Amino acid sequence: MKTIAVLGLGKVGTLAAQLLHDSGFTVTGVDFAANADAHPHAVERTDVTDARALGELFGRVDAVLSCLPYHLNIGVADAAHAAGIHYFDLTEDVPTTEHIRELAKTAKGLMAPQCGLAPGFVGIVGAHLIAQFDDCRSCRMRVGALPQNPTGLMGYAFNWSPEGVVNEYLNDCEVIEDGERKMVSAMEWREKIFIDGLELEAFTTSGGLGTMCETYLGQVANMDYKTMRYPGHFDLMNFFFHELLMREDRDLAGKILVNAKPPVDQDVVYVHVAAEGMIDGKLTRKEFVEGYKPLDIAGKSRTAIAWTTAGSVVAVIEMVREGTLPASGFLKQEDIPLDALMATRTGSFYTR
Repeated sequence: MKTIAVLGLGKVGTLAAQLLHDSGFTVTGVDFAANADAHPHAVERTDVTDARALGELFGRVDAVLSCLPYHLNIGVADAAHAAGIHYFDLTEDVPTTEHIRELAKTAKGLMAPQCGLAPGFVGIVGAHLIAQFDDCRSCRMRVGALPQNPTGLMGYAFNWSPEGVVNEYLNDCEVIEDGERKMVSAMEWREKIFIDGLELEAFTTSGGLGTMCETYLGQVANMDYKTMRYPGHFDLMNFFFHELLMREDRDLAGKILVNAKPPVDQDVVYVHVAAEGMIDGKLTRKEFVEGYKPLDIAGKSRTAIAWTTAGSVVAVIEMVREGTLPASGFLKQEDIPLDALMATRTGSFYTR
């Protein structure tokens, strides 16, 4: 795998393309709005909704990374499957991932969705902790992508795709509870969490576990994923989506929220993963707790949400190139070794 197309050159896509270029890949970026002179690699203006145009592009590369809105990924995955190339994306959308799993049954290349932060990196961490137990009774995974200096009652800034945020706030969530795999509503099961003395609240959101409930059913009795926010956010978003009925118009909801709380440069990503169970006959708790802030990468300051998301998928792509991960079939995030990911050129950012 030497050549790769990166579709969508927003903050995450631009950084992912840069990191892939720096790791020795020949990169073709695809974005109608991109300025070719601003990138160290080739840039094209392919229509990503045109199957024929994608087929022509995919005939010239070994792999594709989609950093597009989730609703465009099925068409991209279909074209990648038809071309026989590797496919990677960042989606948290469950139906999209199920479609890609079906494609993987007959794929010549690797089909690897959900390679971002959550799902993605948080699941890799969770699997790393679970593997340390003789008998793991619970694994709780939490991620919060937040402004460092919040303002207003909501305490938030939309540094991530508004479509993705609205989707995860409204779609049902998969969990394992008392040994039973089930679906629960988003924005439920609120809890209080402290990280270095900072109080946060966490609640269920969709898609963060990827395929983990399927993998660990019968092995881990309790497993869930929650998003972390500053206190007060939960009540306001419930009011917005459910009492004001904004859940009935997701596009408008996203536009209103981004207009009210635009992106910021000074953000922070908190990752809090905790597992409990038996080790050598003793009840034990293992934790992975980190707060990631912006980093200077390739001469520019990159937001925490951009580099933690792009870093995870690029590290995975590096591992596939090196033969550390399979070159065909369907890739589950929980099958990716954390130590090996952090040992890659890009994965080392997580240890800075």
